[in-house]
Amino acid sequence: MCGIAGVIQARGRPQLAGLERAAGLLRHRGPDDSGVYAQGRAGLAHTRLSIIDLDGGHQPIISPDGRYALIVNGEIYNYRELRETLIQSGCRFATNSDSEVILHLVATQGVAGLTRLNGMFAFALFDRDDDTLLVCRDRLGIKPLFVARLPDQLVFASELKALIALLPHRPDVSPQALVEFCHNQFNTGRHTILEGVERLPPGHYLQVGPDNRIHESPYWALREVSPWHGSLDEAGEAFEALFTQVLSEHQRADVPYGLFLSGGLDSASILASLSPVTQYRLRTYSVGFASDTSGEVEAAEVIARQFDTDHTTLMLSPGALRGRTVQNAWACDDLMRDYAVLPTLAMSERAAQDLKVVFTGEGGDEVFAGYGRYRQHAPVRWLKNLIHPGTGGFRTRSQVASSWNTVAGPRLRDPAVDFRRPFTTAWRSAPPDWSYLRKSQYTDIETALPDNLLVKVDRATMAFGLEARVPLLDHRIVEFGLALPDSVKMRGKVGKAPLRWWAARHLPSAHINRKKRGFHVPTGVILTDQFVRALGQKLRHHPTVTEWFSAPGIDRLARSVPSPHRNRMLWSLMQFGLWSNLLIENPGRTPSSDEDPLAWL
Repeated sequence: MCGIAGVIQARGRPQLAGLERAAGLLRHRGPDDSGVYAQGRAGLAHTRLSIIDLDGGHQPIISPDGRYALIVNGEIYNYRELRETLIQSGCRFATNSDSEVILHLVATQGVAGLTRLNGMFAFALFDRDDDTLLVCRDRLGIKPLFVARLPDQLVFASELKALIALLPHRPDVSPQALVEFCHNQFNTGRHTILEGVERLPPGHYLQVGPDNRIHESPYWALREVSPWHGSLDEAGEAFEALFTQVLSEHQRADVPYGLFLSGGLDSASILASLSPVTQYRLRTYSVGFASDTSGEVEAAEVIARQFDTDHTTLMLSPGALRGRTVQNAWACDDLMRDYAVLPTLAMSERAAQDLKVVFTGEGGDEVFAGYGRYRQHAPVRWLKNLIHPGTGGFRTRSQVASSWNTVAGPRLRDPAVDFRRPFTTAWRSAPPDWSYLRKSQYTDIETALPDNLLVKVDRATMAFGLEARVPLLDHRIVEFGLALPDSVKMRGKVGKAPLRWWAARHLPSAHINRKKRGFHVPTGVILTDQFVRALGQKLRHHPTVTEWFSAPGIDRLARSVPSPHRNRMLWSLMQFGLWSNLLIENPGRTPSSDEDPLAWL
């Protein structure tokens, strides 16, 4: 796991100082090593978190003849099989790194070889002889990759912090993305919060040729998954074989690994699969709050005892949560309001004291239809779609609706700026004969998964040089889950039937049948009346915030009766102000885990 950045120019050689500055801003992602490469018109920067081939995996990796230079963020889980095949075909490896298989695979097979990679990755490969640059992102968007297409160059990086450092000018904020962030808690799709800066979409590659022309194409598309037909027992047996294979590949590392253990089914299932085959006592980590009565921490501790893990439970105080708010804005990098980042940061910092790799259970709900929003009654869906058409009644609500008109400035009220656009686009791109359930899963996997859930996982862990592996989002499991018939995924009002079928052989029935509970972060302990009054005063005088939002409206919002909509809007304004200070106005500062957000505003 690492950080990457780079540039390819129309002419001239990139400046090493800019590449080194970008690498410095990615140091948290790769604290073990760094490297910079400049050849011809291309420049690459890399920071390394050493997981495989600890001593010999320095990057950029340069081919023996000097033709290719490669930088990679991520893991290629089937590298052993690919390496053996490539050696048999005559390739000579200089390292034992999993990353090097990418270089030989592309050198011998071109972009057609991308479909053979199993893993989470973003990489850049420069071909000196052909004077071309190839950048690529994994199928699900587990690893981030941002690009900016300028008239005379293309710039890319793992995080916006590093990309901004390589740009010739400060980018503007995108009104469309800012509206999406406020209403949906994240901005999604190709376009980011910064005008002119894009996410390379998951499952895509981009090539810059010697004439500086850019060619972009997908190498994988989830909507092409063919339906699977069979019974629940058949699906369960097929999943068991697939899950075993995926976990065996994901365990490959030259360092110990652990697990983030919640009170839910997904992480417990991963623990049940890992425990029998791990040669050491696994470390597991859970997080909770003093005000929490959901029983999630207790449920996690029961499972930890069953599998005899070395378990750590963090109980966060209100002060500990508030102290993370500035770090949250810095770590997320891509403006996002997900309260769960706060405890994930705390858990990541603690785990990083012991380990470099943790497994997490993200993805089970999207892949096997665990969310309640996938099970709306037909009349409700019909009515929602009538009022807000375009998604069959799915994802129609704003999260700040009652507060938006109070604070939104004129540029954010443009009728052309539609906060639901990404969801309607994704919904309409799904095959028309798919069911509501399958289209809902697909829409989430295209939007909320890469640009909210996986942002939380990647940024919170990598803020402390910790790699998170998400086996339930291996593309083979995602394809399997989406292909299943609704009747196999769902049993009555309960989803995840194939996963429950598997878990019944490994976990206590009481844990499998626990009622699903969302991970509730008690932000009310941060947004107290006294804090909100002071926050309102800070925000109404913040130049970037008031460029987009109404200062009198902020006053009214801060004096209004507390409500979920009000709190989300206030949090959005606070995070926007902190984010602009940290990334745009005064970049380069790294906040600690105990900061006063009012002081930073």
